[in-house]
Amino acid sequence: MREFFVLPEGDRIYITDKTPFYVIEDIRFLTGKPPKVEKISEKEFFEKLEEYVANLKSRIEDGGESEKETLLENLLEGSSSPVIQLLNTLLLKAVRSGVSDIHFEPYADKVSVRYRLDGVLHEIDTLPKSSYPQVVSRVKVISKLNVAEKRLPQDGRIRVKVGNKEMDMRVSTLPTVFGERIVIRLLDRSGSILTLEELGFYPDDLEKYLRIVKKPHGLVLITGPTGSGKSTTLYATLLYLKSPEKNIITIEDPVEYQIGGIGQIQVNPKINLTFANGLRSILRQDPDIIMVGEIRDLETAEIAIHASMTGHLVLSTLHTNDAPSAVARLVDMGVEPFLIAASLEGVVAQRLVRKICENCKREREASVWEKQQIEAVLGEKVDKVYYGEGCEKCLNTGFKGRIAIYEIMEIDEEIRNSISKNTETQELRKLAREKGMKTLIEDGMRKVKDGITTVEEVLQVTQV
Repeated sequence: MREFFVLPEGDRIYITDKTPFYVIEDIRFLTGKPPKVEKISEKEFFEKLEEYVANLKSRIEDGGESEKETLLENLLEGSSSPVIQLLNTLLLKAVRSGVSDIHFEPYADKVSVRYRLDGVLHEIDTLPKSSYPQVVSRVKVISKLNVAEKRLPQDGRIRVKVGNKEMDMRVSTLPTVFGERIVIRLLDRSGSILTLEELGFYPDDLEKYLRIVKKPHGLVLITGPTGSGKSTTLYATLLYLKSPEKNIITIEDPVEYQIGGIGQIQVNPKINLTFANGLRSILRQDPDIIMVGEIRDLETAEIAIHASMTGHLVLSTLHTNDAPSAVARLVDMGVEPFLIAASLEGVVAQRLVRKICENCKREREASVWEKQQIEAVLGEKVDKVYYGEGCEKCLNTGFKGRIAIYEIMEIDEEIRNSISKNTETQELRKLAREKGMKTLIEDGMRKVKDGITTVEEVLQVTQV
């Protein structure tokens, strides 16, 4: 996308080191004269680009309804109209800030643009209603959706390269009374997969988790709600287990990251390639380790358990609130308790909490309430806590990035016997605690004590 590499201003153009060499020749050919070129740093380029788009936004607002037809034609032709430049800048800013989703939300008098950063939505801009149809059309054109269809939801995809980042943008449109809502999910396909050491495990918990996943066979489950980082933990685990001596195959929906040396299958319900059907085929491929994106039904659960009992290590995810609840969830699906007891090797429950921004991190006296919360969980007194003042690097939120908090239930013979007797979840949790399992809130409060996050963050994700 050339808009990211070249910026016109008057009779000159600004470029960076990333600007392709042929762009200047293209401009010379189109204008009939050599352009005045000035090379600037990427930081200066982005600053000038944001200033340029702010001026473009004013032009859009001033143009009103009278410009609508002209702008729509320009969009369909793919020219650099103000709306295209505006959309490109919103995408560019999102990529630079590490945003996971961009929301375009039309209302009666305005269109709100919100970024989801570290799991929290922030309103960063508003657009005039008069220009929004062109924004929708542009998004639909570049994601190969039906521009004329405004009554039905649509899903599409955009692949772009921004600097040295290869981004996969998934687009979802949804018709509402005030216009079509758009959500764009950003996935950095060129980003490196985190290692297990980088996820947030304390050394004792990491040792316990490695002990579980190093077993030659059995079922290992990662549990938590949507967006709690389960897939990231699974990918980090596969990266750790990967070796030339092992045949690892995954079936996922969707394949979020590609890992060299591992066979990855994308679920496709349209051709009946479901988790269950794909898993059956994987078993005929002589695998050592199988990763199933999610156990959604009894059929998938039974095949996964069968595979784990016939010499394969099976990794998968479930939607449950904590580790002991995973057993009850499988029983609810219809799996016999004795099969769960025979196959299950470990369950990891997790949540994501925002990390205090290192750039604006400050220490202060803990409030009475904070002291009470920490002492109630850890049984220790804490006098000082940390917080983020808010700065440019964290968009004035005080938080930058996220870290996982964990609850690991390792299955030993006593817990196995308890599962086979279909023990109540409360009793199973009590037994696991006696065996040394730290709860989500305990792991979270340890991270508060260590100055990684705040009490509010931990309570927000653990009090369900």
